[in-house]
Amino acid sequence: MATTFQVFLLLLTVFAATAAIAKKLDFAPAILLMAVGITLAFLPGLPHIVLEPDVVMQILLPPLIYSAGVSMSWREFKFNLRPIGLLAVGCVIFTTCAVAAASYWLLGLPWGVGFVLGAIVSPPDVVAPLAIARRLGLPRRILVVLEGEGLANDATALILYRFAVVAISTSTFSMTKAAETFAAIVVGEVLFGIAVGWLSLRLRQWAHEPRIEITLSLLTPYLAFWVPQHLGGSGVLATVACGLYVSWNGPLLIPSATRLQGIFFWDLVIWLIEGILFLLIGFQMRLLVEKSNALPLNEILMAIGVVSVIVILARFAWVFPASYLPRWVSKRIRQRDPVASWRHIFVIAFTGIRGVVSLAAALALPLTLSNGQDFPHRDLILFVAFGVIFVTLVGLGLTLPMVVHALGLSQRGQAEAVDERESEIAARREILHAARDSLEKIITERNLPESLSKFLLTRHETRMHALPDPPPVTGDETPSTRGAVLVREMIAIERKLLHQLLRDGKITDETRRRIERDLDLEEAVVDNREKLAPL
Repeated sequence: MATTFQVFLLLLTVFAATAAIAKKLDFAPAILLMAVGITLAFLPGLPHIVLEPDVVMQILLPPLIYSAGVSMSWREFKFNLRPIGLLAVGCVIFTTCAVAAASYWLLGLPWGVGFVLGAIVSPPDVVAPLAIARRLGLPRRILVVLEGEGLANDATALILYRFAVVAISTSTFSMTKAAETFAAIVVGEVLFGIAVGWLSLRLRQWAHEPRIEITLSLLTPYLAFWVPQHLGGSGVLATVACGLYVSWNGPLLIPSATRLQGIFFWDLVIWLIEGILFLLIGFQMRLLVEKSNALPLNEILMAIGVVSVIVILARFAWVFPASYLPRWVSKRIRQRDPVASWRHIFVIAFTGIRGVVSLAAALALPLTLSNGQDFPHRDLILFVAFGVIFVTLVGLGLTLPMVVHALGLSQRGQAEAVDERESEIAARREILHAARDSLEKIITERNLPESLSKFLLTRHETRMHALPDPPPVTGDETPSTRGAVLVREMIAIERKLLHQLLRDGKITDETRRRIERDLDLEEAVVDNREKLAPL
């Protein structure tokens, strides 16, 4: 137990150091973490760290999916449901079939093994591509489609994976039964996820204590994931549905104290899980090298090259027709959702980075079949899964910024960000004006004392004046930006005086913490308002 904890501390230390270096270099953390993991895996004296598939699937994956579902806008998800569905279901199935065919015709693998391999490498990762895409400032809709695809495609791939593994193990497969089971899993998991989301919000509302509510929020994704998975589903769709339900219905049911603490808690948890997962992916290189003696190197490289090319090309072959054909066929779709620029479609097709779910699924392959024979080509599947992850993460991840820059999409993303900030300022102003009208009505109807009325009106006017000014000429400084700098300067002075009072023994530590919390909240408000300033 002590050794395991020491290994965990080692991983945390390496992760923190690598993340700090990536931030300083403005480099994609996922790529650097995997490279560091590969390097450390071969250092003498370090323990042999194996990524257990059950740990990934049942412990680390549920909070990742749930958090992504909560952060996803249900309105945007619903509006983009058609492209998300075409990618998360259609593209996964198409890629699985393409990899199976290439494995059979080019690599000489049996059809069943090809389908298993295709199901493993077909779903793009939800973490790495989005992290890179957000840093590049891509247009909002591209990010929404990629995030929505990443939320749901694991479910499709894992269901196909189970069908294929069972077909190889039992030598039986029924397309009709598989389709019926797939439909039942989708409907059942969505309904179950909504039920878990409803129950979670009601329990949290009943508890009404931030620490208990955050604990319940941490348990929610595991309940949504484990039950369907135990019953033969994937658990992914239920967790996604649960997260989307909480995202849409939670704002009016979750208290502010819980939200403030919960945002920090979940941000830290997801950051740690994502980083350590990519570090652990790199560590698996040692396991693969130890198995490489059983297979010729040229056969391994050939398989990785073929499958990587098929995976990348299959996505392009699917994305462009799936974007244009529905609009050509349906006038209603054309009117409701005109076709996007080919540049947008190209970036979505290019962003097909594979990740931890593919490796975990490969590691979870059974060692033997039901008849006692070894699972066919298991080691080769492991090599190919890792190779595809490496090729797509490093190859596509490193070239994606150049592609985005060449297509001019960063400028469009920046223009969208400016429009969004202006809309946010307008929304804040509209809310405050409406609140002012309501406040004046309350003062009149309830005959509030003059001192209280003056206090409330002054507070409201202060919030109105804190709103950013109209967009300035490039390079000019607005009163709002100057005010933010001065407020931070005053808060820093107050902090020094506060700690001087503590050292002089005039206040207790408990008093210092309460005053310090108020200063921290005020500074956080200033930081948040400053983000509204135009780019």
